Amino acid sequence: MTKILVVDRVRGVRNSLGELLEHEGYTVVALEALPESADTQPFEGVSLAICGQPDQVKPDAFDFPWIALSDERSFDSVVSLFRRGATDVVPKPVAVGTLLASVRDVLQRCEQAGGGTPRRCARKKSCQKYRIVGDSPRTQRLRMAIGKVAPTDARVLIIGENGTGKELVARQIHLQSRRADGPLVEVNCAAIPSELIESELFGHEKGAFTSAVRQRKGKFEQAIGGTLFLDEIGDMSMAAQAKVLRALQERKITRVGSDKDIDVDVRVVAATNKNLVAEIARGNFREDLYHRLSVIVLEVPPLSERKEDIPQLVDYFLKDVCDEYHMPTKTIEPSALKELEGMEWKGNVREVHNIVECLVVLGGDPITRDEVLANVSNFY
Repeated sequence: MTKILVVDRVRGVRNSLGELLEHEGYTVVALEALPESADTQPFEGVSLAICGQPDQVKPDAFDFPWIALSDERSFDSVVSLFRRGATDVVPKPVAVGTLLASVRDVLQRCEQAGGGTPRRCARKKSCQKYRIVGDSPRTQRLRMAIGKVAPTDARVLIIGENGTGKELVARQIHLQSRRADGPLVEVNCAAIPSELIESELFGHEKGAFTSAVRQRKGKFEQAIGGTLFLDEIGDMSMAAQAKVLRALQERKITRVGSDKDIDVDVRVVAATNKNLVAEIARGNFREDLYHRLSVIVLEVPPLSERKEDIPQLVDYFLKDVCDEYHMPTKTIEPSALKELEGMEWKGNVREVHNIVECLVVLGGDPITRDEVLANVSNFY
């Protein structure tokens, strides 16, 4: 039987919520407040929590979903609760139907995701390939921010240099979100000619233009129920930006050659290596689109600002590359690793991968300092 934790300082609220949930067939544990100590005994077997004073819930307090009961209805206050880790927000005074619908929805999504809690489900889905590797303070803060942002539907703008791992951040946001069972559709805005990007994003009807021999769904439609990742958004043409702005504002798109609106339930995550504020000043990017995209801004730091992560990255890529080539995992001598730690890494994490792959192919086991010095020169 599903166990639900109810936390509220008012006994009458605890009792009424408990009776309601028990009538629906749930087992209820009621607390006046969350325990101050690390004792997690009240949480054993709990699948869901309902919190009447959500501001007292610390981020990552639970390893299961929780619903916030809030008398604050402003956009900022609701977003703040999602950032703190709330899975859903139900306004006070609580409507019985609304609360029960929220409870059923949260529990059903967990079950559809393969059982367990959203975080556990996400961990099952996240393959090793998409890990964000490193324990430096900057990397830990980034992972923490992803954990807070992912459960919401807030739009996210990921900024950072080429090769820092912006795509990995986008994937982690999707995998840790309530949309993890839906599609993650990626669009490289820099790789699509400006005259084709409208069709690529919004689709087209048969006969809309010369080569449109059949109807085609665009990326927005393909991403319904999931996440649309717009990579290199700073390279999108002004005409396409206007179309994307409308799609974000109205949550509707129109295929090329059609006059019919299509509703799109899509979370948009964008990324760029450009300074969009500077691009706005130059007239290359729409300010209104920037504000629509940048509800949350996550910066992926360059490797030069988190060199403590280099040993873990090297170890990770050694195993990854060796697995890919079906060979035993190679090791690296401490002096060789120290040589790698002293490099500039202008290409960031992508450069680490490339150099490690080169060393795996051309180096021995263990990889030596001389081999590093001999092969790194090829990259500079």
